[in-house]
Amino acid sequence: MPTAEFHLFLPQMRMTMPDLVERARAAEAAGFTGMALMDHFAPPLAEEHSMWEAMTTAGWLLASTSTLKVSHLVLCDAFRHPAMLARQAVTLDHASGGRFELGIGWGSVPDEFDRFGVAPRTPSGRVARLNESLEVMRALWTGKPVDYEGKFHTLHDAVQNPTPLDQLPIIIGGAGERTLKIVSAHADWWNLPIYALDKLDELRPQAGGARVSIQEMVAFVPSESARADVVALAQKRFGTTGLGSNVLIGTADELREHYEERCARGVERFYVWFLDFAMPDTLRAFGRDVVGAFAA
Repeated sequence: MPTAEFHLFLPQMRMTMPDLVERARAAEAAGFTGMALMDHFAPPLAEEHSMWEAMTTAGWLLASTSTLKVSHLVLCDAFRHPAMLARQAVTLDHASGGRFELGIGWGSVPDEFDRFGVAPRTPSGRVARLNESLEVMRALWTGKPVDYEGKFHTLHDAVQNPTPLDQLPIIIGGAGERTLKIVSAHADWWNLPIYALDKLDELRPQAGGARVSIQEMVAFVPSESARADVVALAQKRFGTTGLGSNVLIGTADELREHYEERCARGVERFYVWFLDFAMPDTLRAFGRDVVGAFAA
């Protein structure tokens, strides 16, 4: 059995903070390596629901666990000045003993930029800003004075301390040519979108030395007698097209086989987005019967 990391992906919406802590602790106890949140000004396609801020929530979950890594899929670069984000990341790094990972991207919901007045609005501008932000943060993490003149950021004799405990892991997702250049230059992990999985071998050389992760929505079938109900719930929530067509439905045996095939193709980390909002019983069963097999 190949080795692999399993991280829980759980958007911090439609839940209380105690609910999120319960899920984080259940995932930790079940053998998950980490947990990832989302980053938006409002829940995409679900603005009627409540949602917690991304970095604050990450800090609270790190404080509420002892081994779980916490990250985001992904923070939106344009929402924060890179010097502030660099400071926040190092603070969480030290507070958690090295359990924070910086997942960052250039924004996945264009309408959000218009409604909340965030710039730059064009894809090319957002990609360019992300590259500058990563250059600024990595320079600040050296602890040495930084002079930087870019299109979006300007720093003069800027210094930040402390520096990260070790190399602070960076996660970047995407499959476009411009994004992959940034992945190659800056990322420790490349999160490959599921729609581009069939191009993994073709795109892999462009990602440099970054390790490969993927995110998939999972409808866990605890027993054959429950399969019909699980399938019905998946169809009710997401239908059979779009996102619904990519829901992975299976028992522990089926899911282990699926992840083994992904590992054979070079995927080393799986972000699991559970259809049932990661109920603790689901996390325990998945941890025992799926995560445990790979850990062994």
